[in-house]
Amino acid sequence: MQQMLPRWFAHRGGGSLAPENTLAGIRLAARMGFRAVEFDVMLSADGTPVLIHDETLTRTTNGAGRVCETPDEILFGLDAGGGESIPRFAEAAALCREHGLLANVEIKPATGHEVQTATVVAQLTAALWQGAAVQPLISSFSLEALEIARDLAPDIRRGVLFDSVPADWLAEMRRLRAFSLHCDAKLLSDEVLAEAQAAGIPVLCYTVNAPEQAKMLLQRGVSALFTDRLDLFVSEAGVGLGLP
Repeated sequence: MQQMLPRWFAHRGGGSLAPENTLAGIRLAARMGFRAVEFDVMLSADGTPVLIHDETLTRTTNGAGRVCETPDEILFGLDAGGGESIPRFAEAAALCREHGLLANVEIKPATGHEVQTATVVAQLTAALWQGAAVQPLISSFSLEALEIARDLAPDIRRGVLFDSVPADWLAEMRRLRAFSLHCDAKLLSDEVLAEAQAAGIPVLCYTVNAPEQAKMLLQRGVSALFTDRLDLFVSEAGVGLGLP
């Protein structure tokens, strides 16, 4: 079965044009014609999966302290930018399904919470997208988290995240039965790209905010790009590749 992999993913929801990891960002990406969004999921002190990137609240909200030590009662009263609240994962999933968006769900465990976070997010991802026409993609820098996702949500495609791709990357991909390789655009070597292409593995690169860089990567054969600058690539947002 062929499924469309959009060429452009709105990074952290709406990129730099909306508060990151918010429902407002996802709505903006959909309005601009993007067919895919990426966001980060972490657990609160109450074990609720929420959209946020950092382990601490300081950079993206008007709160302070660690996300994993903040109860929901406090967490959901914070301002995540522009009056937006920190969203529950379930809210983001519903919005993606409403707009037919492919969601790249990055499991972002707080230090020491890898197993619990991966378990909750993997199981909930499978439940939230059950029967959806557009299925999500789970990714993580944590190989442990992806191993759990493989076992608990085997039907959800997995992407392995690396900054610099290690020599044993292909063996890890096969062990995890992963679908795609995600890596830093600046650190992607021709050798790794050639290996991925030979193995039929899509390569997705982050974070691409310059048109010339994007053009070069696509010409090299990169399958999809994550961007903060939705405004620069809006005319290409609906372009995708037919991939297995």
